[in-house]
Amino acid sequence: MASISVPNPAPSPTEDAESIRKAVQGWGTDENALIEILGHRTAAQRAEIAVAYEGLYDETLLDRLHSELSGDFRSALMLWTMDPAARDAKLANEALKKKKKGELRHIWVLVEVACASSPDHLVAVRKAYRAAYASSLEEDVASCSLFGDPLRRFLVRLVSSYRYGGGGVDGELAIAEAAELHDAVVGRGQALHGDDVVRIVGTRSKAQLAVTLERYRQEHGKGIDEVLDGRRGDQLAAVLKAALWCLTSPEKHFAEVIRTSILGLGTDEEMLTRGIVSRAEVDMEKVKEEYKVRYNTTVTADVRGDTSGYYMNTLLTLVGPEK
Repeated sequence: MASISVPNPAPSPTEDAESIRKAVQGWGTDENALIEILGHRTAAQRAEIAVAYEGLYDETLLDRLHSELSGDFRSALMLWTMDPAARDAKLANEALKKKKKGELRHIWVLVEVACASSPDHLVAVRKAYRAAYASSLEEDVASCSLFGDPLRRFLVRLVSSYRYGGGGVDGELAIAEAAELHDAVVGRGQALHGDDVVRIVGTRSKAQLAVTLERYRQEHGKGIDEVLDGRRGDQLAAVLKAALWCLTSPEKHFAEVIRTSILGLGTDEEMLTRGIVSRAEVDMEKVKEEYKVRYNTTVTADVRGDTSGYYMNTLLTLVGPEK
């Protein structure tokens, strides 16, 4: 369930574009007005505002925001204002350009883009990626030097997939593949067997995977995510867990993303922004519930404690009130 609130009726796209223009003209910028307008509009409404703005003022809305704003506030508001598919294409491209080899938090981005939304959205991301970077997402993942096989094969399969989006499931298949997954992940001290994992997690529908994982829990007395947690230092296991959570329980993954971004010395603003911006129109209410249960605090409290100024206000607007 989305967390943003939208006025009803909302101003027309032309009225919003004119209000934004007023906020960015003259001596200084009315940052609160920008948050109030853009932070309370859906993706479809923001797209209409962008079209209206460019038609009225012969410049793109994103270009204007970039020239007027700065820092983490600019990054968050621009990322939010972007078309969701173009946003995910940008996040994936930036993750592939990171210089730290095998950094899990950067690999998470690719998993989220591939697994945490609908099959049609992933197709839209791949199209947006080709349009923006003159190459395919699949090719760039396959040629990225940040990771090797079998992790590379797994990521390529994830970003190139087109899963069945319906609710139909095969119980016999779930039994068989729960057993295959168990055989692949149980060996302590042994490498995780990648081929079966790549095939099952990279191709099955979300509904089918949910039934398979439940069967795994029934057969073995614990969830596969708990088993994967026991394989400390195994990067493929960590990425597999993230993929399974994004496919079947994305609120668990994004609660962990937000929490990870604020733990330790300093805040990872890129991660925090991504975790909130990408889920505000999808399931942020579920993320907030999961966060409260797992960490005994709220997303709102942690955002207030680790951020400030217009950046904080933007994130809190997207998070919405706690219940």
